[in-house]
Amino acid sequence: MSQDLIGYAKLTQIALRGVVRDALRMSINGLPGDHHFYISFKTGAKGVQIANYLAAKYPDEMTIVLQLQYENLEVSDDKFAITLHFGGVPQRIVIPFAAITRFYDPHARFALPFDVVDDLSPHADEQIYEIDELEAEVEETNATPKTAGVVSLDAFRKKK
Repeated sequence: MSQDLIGYAKLTQIALRGVVRDALRMSINGLPGDHHFYISFKTGAKGVQIANYLAAKYPDEMTIVLQLQYENLEVSDDKFAITLHFGGVPQRIVIPFAAITRFYDPHARFALPFDVVDDLSPHADEQIYEIDELEAEVEETNATPKTAGVVSLDAFRKKK
């Protein structure tokens, strides 16, 4: 069996993470249209910075949603930082692109699964997710009751 001396798996991971980086850069001033992102990441990965109580609550993996309520999105070549509210309390989170396990934009039905290794090694175990599997996870997540209590303002608007 021939050996991949170029490291195509690593190059592919880097290129696909570039798609996430560029999508985030396009969203610094707000997401266009109805786009929104579900980003899952390993909370214990090298370079991840989250509050201790969030790391305790999500010791392995966490999914954040970037839609309407986020602030101070900063994107660099190897990571992004964002302020999100958890229970009404703003928290700054720093996520290296290498820590991301999944990226999903339901509006575009666009999903990317990733291998998570600190050095993006080409020999990492591969996890394959289909778009339908990611949508099922999102629907399951949305079906579970939220303790933060997001209120839809549509119920309070006057009907025309």
